[in-house]
Amino acid sequence: MWKKISSIILRNRIIIIALLAVITVFFGYQAKYVKVSYGLPKLLPNNDSTYIQFENFKKQFGEESLVFVLGLEKNPLDDTTLFNAWYDLGDQINKIKGVDTVISVCRITKIVKNSELKRFDLQPVVTGKVQSAEELSKIKEEVYNLPFYRNLIYNDSSGANIMILHLTDSIFHSANRAYLMANINKHIKHFEDKTTLKIKKSGLPYIRDVITTLVKKELEEFILLSLVVTIIILFLFFKSGKPVLISMIVVSLGVIWSLGVMGAMRHEISILTGIIPPLIIIIGVPNCIFLINKFHQEFKSHGNQAKALARAISKVGNATFMTNLTTAIGFATFVFTQSSLLQEFGLIASVNIMSISVLSILIIPIAFSLFPPPKERHIKHLDKKWINNVLDIWLNLVTNHRKKVYLFTFLITGAAVLGIYRLESTGNIVDDLPEKHPVSQDLDFFEQNFKGIMPFEVVVDTKKKNGVYSVSTLRRLDKLQKHLYSYREFSKPVSIVEGIKFAKQAYYNGNPKKYQLITNQEKVFFKKYLDNTKGNDKWLSVFVDSLKQKTRIAFQIADIGTKEMEQLVSKITPEIDSILSPKKYKVELTGTSIVFLRGADYLVKNLFISLALAIITIGIIMSLVFSSFRMILVSMATNLIPLILTAAAMGFAGIHIKPSTILVFSIAFGISVDDTIHYLAKYRQELKVNGFQIGKAAITALKETGVSMMYTSIILFFGFSVFMSSQFGGTKALGVLISFTLLVAMIANLVLLPSLLLSLEKSLTTKAFNDEAFWDIDEEDNNEEN
Repeated sequence: MWKKISSIILRNRIIIIALLAVITVFFGYQAKYVKVSYGLPKLLPNNDSTYIQFENFKKQFGEESLVFVLGLEKNPLDDTTLFNAWYDLGDQINKIKGVDTVISVCRITKIVKNSELKRFDLQPVVTGKVQSAEELSKIKEEVYNLPFYRNLIYNDSSGANIMILHLTDSIFHSANRAYLMANINKHIKHFEDKTTLKIKKSGLPYIRDVITTLVKKELEEFILLSLVVTIIILFLFFKSGKPVLISMIVVSLGVIWSLGVMGAMRHEISILTGIIPPLIIIIGVPNCIFLINKFHQEFKSHGNQAKALARAISKVGNATFMTNLTTAIGFATFVFTQSSLLQEFGLIASVNIMSISVLSILIIPIAFSLFPPPKERHIKHLDKKWINNVLDIWLNLVTNHRKKVYLFTFLITGAAVLGIYRLESTGNIVDDLPEKHPVSQDLDFFEQNFKGIMPFEVVVDTKKKNGVYSVSTLRRLDKLQKHLYSYREFSKPVSIVEGIKFAKQAYYNGNPKKYQLITNQEKVFFKKYLDNTKGNDKWLSVFVDSLKQKTRIAFQIADIGTKEMEQLVSKITPEIDSILSPKKYKVELTGTSIVFLRGADYLVKNLFISLALAIITIGIIMSLVFSSFRMILVSMATNLIPLILTAAAMGFAGIHIKPSTILVFSIAFGISVDDTIHYLAKYRQELKVNGFQIGKAAITALKETGVSMMYTSIILFFGFSVFMSSQFGGTKALGVLISFTLLVAMIANLVLLPSLLLSLEKSLTTKAFNDEAFWDIDEEDNNEEN
């Protein structure tokens, strides 16, 4: 079949070039629709109960994550100049389109009693900049006499202050987001220059904006670095500009196609999909090297360029397609998870891996056919003594030291169990950012002074209309929020309970000692004031539903990690039930922090499932090539050992199991098994050629495929090393762990697999293995080595 394909390619070069040009133009146009995602990744499926609860919460009480928080270590209430600068900053930011409200010690309101109209009115505590220290002192006294704001916008012990910016959802989730954030940052910079004080920044909108900017920046850097690494590797291999230029065309088109596919599907670039373009470059380079190597080998043997190109396609094309298919399967298994984040990543990656395979097979031979035949200096790269010397080391181990190979494998695999035992599963919202990144450092400030900024919501359903305003219910809610606030992880709550306390204080003419819940006796006349208050319904709708049956208690929580969060939720759940009996109340814990916890756990479980699917699916593919069940078991076991050692390395190095690190196993397994396919296919061919002399066939196969296997591993090792430059911990770990896994897999396939073939001999090389396979690969086709 591949002889026919090679004939079609070489006889229809112009048509194919025109077709590729049209497709590239189309994908280039579609690439303009690619946008960087600035939302939190959607980890849970639509039918998940946690996701449904959160969506219902947002419909009931509104979006809770669009809060940008600014922090100041020095107290503005102690310095007139600083107070006025803080006032100006809030005033300037409040005028920006996309900012709903700004709250700080300079922009807070108090509730006052209007005895004449029997209602409550809102009045600003600060009406303008202060002119003297005495005026500021009076403001400070008034602010400190409002318990509602204590430890909410200022820390009464450290003096730290925050400014809360509520952003407009429609503006933030639009093309104007960049302008909005840039405008806010401009005023912050002006404040910092004027006061020489550093403002701390946090909140989910800010974190999302920083991550979006980093993803976009790193996408460009990864593509550039991947291209640089590609050029260096290609030039070291070929010592000629022509192979480098042609290969660069192939991988460049691969990048355009990958972005075009994302644009055509209207998928946004996330931390995951952002690594696909450079990934295509990394995977595309081995294809180019194998095809060019085979062309040069064939040309060296007979000197006929057309014949050499035809043989390169027919002999390497099948193997290239097959190995790219197993790699694509490693990614495609993510499609079968129920996470849209993983589904997008798996679909786009697998489609583009097969695309780069097709591009390589088409462009390499067509491009070389348009150039003059290679000269002697162009094929000198085929004589590489150093790589043959390395291969001799592997051959010596396989032929003379197999017992030592097995002992070492047994010992290192046994030791790996200790590392695996130390593995832990965890994750944080800013986990992928380095500890010294400004986002992480600023977050520490808010967690130390205000216990955190991640939304944690407690939704209470009283199961009856007007049940929220029952005095007994209010007391239970107060008891609950006080109990949770006693935990070091929870910030001061904001709720209807705190609002009623604030109103009661106002009713008693601002007496801070009256900041407490109303009694049954007070409820009668107190209710009249609430009912007469203008805008009361709008304010209450943020905390109470229209039937006055449900209410929320809004906490902020530290970014403590999924493991700690799960332990915390497990601990407080029975405590909540003891205060709010499940017979009378229905309590739901929700908010971004809870959704992230459930999402991270769900993602890890799905990634383990995808790994199992990858192993099973690749096993089935291998059964189509090699009919022997025993041989498949041995080859699969050989490729599982690198995964075990990688898991152990993670345990010893303290790298936690989380979505970004679990990805490593499916990806690495799909790539590493390619070497096994190359080797066993060549081994089977040598059995037939050498009259089923098992030892000779195993050694010959190692000699002839070993160079290609080392080529591939070297290319992929340095290719994936590009991701080590990332500022995202997960992406950096991806680069380190996949590089490590592929290096171990290379050694396992070069040493352990041949050793097992020689030791087990007839028990593995059964009649089934020698029979014609459903999918036949002539491994002479894969002999890209010297």
